[in-house]
Amino acid sequence: MANMQKSSTRILISIIIGLLIALTYLTWNLYRQTHSSPVSGFSYAKAVENAAPSVVSIYSQSSEVDDKGLWNNPLFSGYGERLKKPEQSAPRLGSGVIIDKSGHILTNYHVVRMTDKIRVSLASGKTSPATIVAEDPDSDLAIIQIPADLIADTEASTSPGMGRPIKTSGAQPKPGDVVLAIGNAYGVGQAVTQGIVSGLGRSNLGLANIENYIQTDVAINPGSSGGALVNPNGELIGIVTAVFSTDGTYQGISFAIPAEVALRIAGELIRSGKVIRGYLGVEMHALTPYEADFFGLGNTNGMLVTGIHDGSPAEEAGLKPGDVLLKINGKVVASATQGQQAVAMTRPGTSISLTVFRRGALLEVKPIAASRPEEH
Repeated sequence: MANMQKSSTRILISIIIGLLIALTYLTWNLYRQTHSSPVSGFSYAKAVENAAPSVVSIYSQSSEVDDKGLWNNPLFSGYGERLKKPEQSAPRLGSGVIIDKSGHILTNYHVVRMTDKIRVSLASGKTSPATIVAEDPDSDLAIIQIPADLIADTEASTSPGMGRPIKTSGAQPKPGDVVLAIGNAYGVGQAVTQGIVSGLGRSNLGLANIENYIQTDVAINPGSSGGALVNPNGELIGIVTAVFSTDGTYQGISFAIPAEVALRIAGELIRSGKVIRGYLGVEMHALTPYEADFFGLGNTNGMLVTGIHDGSPAEEAGLKPGDVLLKINGKVVASATQGQQAVAMTRPGTSISLTVFRRGALLEVKPIAASRPEEH
């Protein structure tokens, strides 16, 4: 009997000790969660710290006033203060991204369009006038410049108050990737929003002639156009461009120009002041079900060639109206816009491989892209 009591006592003591250990562990864990710093994996502060000095706020304004108003007519000079010149419009708000140590800033064309006064504010608050270097309305991109002495070396460990060229990511974004947008929202100063990549290669939006957008669900507000879309490392993956809205409010769809495309265009604008695009001289539209059936195709994947410009590379290569263009350089052509953009992004003098369906047979046509004429 005594042995059974001793055994029960030992079991009870073991249970009590176990409960005390568990209670101590739970108490310590709760204390650690409420008093320690947040887990770094759940904060994007480092990404913002890396990218913020490369993003600027842009304030642009036109000084032009209608010189045909009554206030400039000598017949009404006696009316004095009763005729006043209209006040200048409020500055247009936007953002930009520093891309090199020379002070070149990449932004949207619509941010600086038709303006002659531009002022840039760095993340530190320093301000400087800026000049327009070159513009490319087709892609809605432009280059402006501020003095190089406001830009620190990318590798500089200490550069208080100075901007610095942004770092880029070599990896292509994928749907589901986390992204951050940094820009001058509503002119209140640099702000950060966060979301994910929703889709790639968006076009036919009517935003520009050359469209190839990253779609995100990042909240983009007025003043953020031209700002940076970055990954969780603070590396540039796109230039914020537009937000989709049917009623003027944020509806979860925004667009950015891929960094690879934007920086390539920026390089051409800095080097030559314009972008030289490829040209074949082809007019086409998406196949309709009736046309696909008429040509004996099993689906509507392809573009029907409806016209060939005289003397164009397409004519010289033997492309004909009535041909069905299936692929450009091995990639399926999903829309006329996509096909035109693929050609436009080809450097003049480069051969383009076209997979064509003609009278029941597949052909490979290889025209040489020319420079796009101004009228095209």
